[in-house]
Amino acid sequence: MYQPGTLEVVAYREGKEWAHETVKTTGEPARVLLPVDRSDIRADGRDLAFVTVVVSDQEGVPVPRSHNLVQFEIEGPGEIVAVGNGDATSHEPFQAKERSAYNGLCRVIIKGRSGQPGPITLKAKSNGLKDAAISFSSK
Repeated sequence: MYQPGTLEVVAYREGKEWAHETVKTTGEPARVLLPVDRSDIRADGRDLAFVTVVVSDQEGVPVPRSHNLVQFEIEGPGEIVAVGNGDATSHEPFQAKERSAYNGLCRVIIKGRSGQPGPITLKAKSNGLKDAAISFSSK
């Protein structure tokens, strides 16, 4: 029978702790997190930033079974090149301003506009979840 809680695994090699991993039951989806792979991109119209969209519970733990629709808005000298979620069965378009999370995740790819440096802000919102925003520079 399923019970929420924490599962902890410790691996030993030659009698010494070698690896340690903890998995915790998540709460209900509560907010969106937006980690980005870099703090700045080149303003050349080709350099890309990859933003991972994470649907998390109140404590920031990713909720792996969530499929929330997340809508995006961009401010500054950047544009959304594509969105995706890793679901090979999805028929959602890659060129869009929204994407459903798949197992709690989706991705937004952003490029800076050529010759237009400045701050770029990506905002994400989803019904029932706390909105999020991430900023980085185009130089």
